[in-house]
Amino acid sequence: MTSPQTPRRSKRHHPNPTDQASTTFYPDFVRSYRIAEKGGKATSDKFSIGDTVLLATNARRPSIGVIIALWQVSRAETDLQMLARVHWFLRPTELAQSRAKREHLENEIYLSLNATSVVDTSAILAHCIVSSTPTRSHKPTSSRYKTPASATENTFCANAVDPQRGLYYALNWDTHRERSLERAKEEGVQCNSDSPWAVAIQPVTQRRMKTSEVEEYADAESGAGSDEEYRNASGAESSSIHSVTSVLLPGDGDCAEAPRTPSKKRKRTASVTSTRTPRRKREAPTLAAPTPHSKRALRARARRLAMRAPPPEMVGALALGEASTETDPSLRAMHALHVGARPEALPCRAEEYARVMRAVEELLEEGSGGCIYISGVPGTGKTATVHAVVRELKRMAEQNETNPFTYVEINGLRIPEPSAAYTLLWEAISGHDTEIDGHMRLSAKVALKHLSRHFGSSRRAGPGGHACVVLMDELDQLMTAKQDVVYNFFNWPTLAGAKLVVLAVANTMDLPERVMSGRVRSRLGMIRINFQPYTTPQLEQIVHARLGGSTDVLSTDAVKFAAMKVSSISGDARRVLDICRRTVELVQPFKRAARTDDVKDVIRDLQNSPTAAFLRSLSLHERILLAALLKCVRRLGVDEIPWVELQHQHHLYSGVFADSAPEPRELEGVLDALLAARVVVSEPRGTRRVVLNLEQLEVERVLGEVGGQQWRNMLGAA
Repeated sequence: MTSPQTPRRSKRHHPNPTDQASTTFYPDFVRSYRIAEKGGKATSDKFSIGDTVLLATNARRPSIGVIIALWQVSRAETDLQMLARVHWFLRPTELAQSRAKREHLENEIYLSLNATSVVDTSAILAHCIVSSTPTRSHKPTSSRYKTPASATENTFCANAVDPQRGLYYALNWDTHRERSLERAKEEGVQCNSDSPWAVAIQPVTQRRMKTSEVEEYADAESGAGSDEEYRNASGAESSSIHSVTSVLLPGDGDCAEAPRTPSKKRKRTASVTSTRTPRRKREAPTLAAPTPHSKRALRARARRLAMRAPPPEMVGALALGEASTETDPSLRAMHALHVGARPEALPCRAEEYARVMRAVEELLEEGSGGCIYISGVPGTGKTATVHAVVRELKRMAEQNETNPFTYVEINGLRIPEPSAAYTLLWEAISGHDTEIDGHMRLSAKVALKHLSRHFGSSRRAGPGGHACVVLMDELDQLMTAKQDVVYNFFNWPTLAGAKLVVLAVANTMDLPERVMSGRVRSRLGMIRINFQPYTTPQLEQIVHARLGGSTDVLSTDAVKFAAMKVSSISGDARRVLDICRRTVELVQPFKRAARTDDVKDVIRDLQNSPTAAFLRSLSLHERILLAALLKCVRRLGVDEIPWVELQHQHHLYSGVFADSAPEPRELEGVLDALLAARVVVSEPRGTRRVVLNLEQLEVERVLGEVGGQQWRNMLGAA
């Protein structure tokens, strides 16, 4: 039960004659309840403006905030609603995962610069003690706190934090609280203003340089001052090199004097006195100074923005422990040529790497959300390039060279259903540690509810404030009939304050135009990056980079022949790596370098695989059904094809490649034969959908070889 105290101010609104609403502001409120352990004895808690409290949010542990306003809204024929505005503190676990690491104590928290939210007073659990000096947390002395969520917690706050930029500022919490209460009382601040509690920060000024240092920087740093500014030995402050947003109070513009040109002092007559009443000086807000580490980070970011370095050279250095420890050159080459080997950088993808890096970095620096659509046929380095970009951004965030962020990867082939992506995203947003606590036992429906409330509601359920980067790999597998999963992931970045960056990776360039509905396509944005298939020289460069330029195990001609074969079909880098690795494995017992003939033998064995032999033994209508399935996959952009669509496409192809089309029952028998052989898979319940269970390129190649030129033309045009 909540009862407000004496109102501070009342303000009435009259939207229309039939619906009258009034808002009443209070300095505090009292919550009454009974303790069952003491025979139902009644007790109460009083919460006032300026109290630090524990609040129930979507996080696992209660969040901490300070009450800065209380008001009650009443409408005709409705219950009273008590609301509170809170200024958030942040625990270290509520900060971004990829950030500059900082030592902190167990009960240390940070005050956010200006992050506030409007919450219902029912979300306030209990008081929380926040001091300016480290204290030992102890268990609550009162027996009414039955759970840790409602227990009094002792914490201390010695710094403020900008969670979006990962910068810290020295702060005395007790002094800041007292002065904020005084300013709020003087200004009569109500629910719509939080400026008295916002932390005013000092702009970071550039250190004074020597003349020799200035001459070195003068040509490189854009926007730098002239040499005279640094040679000047006067005591004036140097100009700020970084634009820090200072949250100053209204009317405090006269607190910090703007720099101006010094004027020549003139003699003034001592007898002249002012007849005006002396004006009382307004007390200036205490400016929070950045910590030494944050000062260095601000200066480094300013220099980096002034002199943006080009993207790193994409060399093929491998980070393979096994490859470096092997003494046998053949074994070392097989490890390096394995598809699962992760190179530090990707050859032939410098331009795409730079575009992805620039797009993501700009969104992180702006603190805004957005979608980046990355497309290309399989094996063109899309996912590997994104992984390289994320690794570099994590390194930059840990070195405080860019804003911190949280990263989560969602692969459409590794989740049981598309809606499971909601749970993975919510784990990252809420700060859940999967390595320690495992995955959340949370349904997709509940996770979607939390995400919608977090992104879409004006009352954010928790402090937050940092960006989140999401990689949605295999986007084709996340497409559903209603397309609600993809729509939500593309729509959330467009909402104000979301700070969600979505990297959507798909195998089809025109997937949005062919498959996505208009409302989904409108949320995708304009940033699209297409990866072209690898050419023969590029595939050669990739193989030679993996081998470190060595020709001891694989000759140059052999690499060129394998690259030519693969580039003429698909341009898949994984395919050429697999062929070269099998070739090295074939000639390893002979202790010699692989030649072109060895590559031909490997390609011939791959073409005469058991899968290829089985496909050649299929009947005509079974092959036509597979061709129709490939056509539907390319036309619809999804792997799960409705049986009705497949029947229609088979009927069209039967008029071209067969004398007559089979009856519906006969066609179902053809499908049952393919299901029994596990060539395709299908679910008999509900709307029947068919999925190809073999490699698509292998099926296309064998059908083209068996059917001849007409089939190759049809499959190529599909």
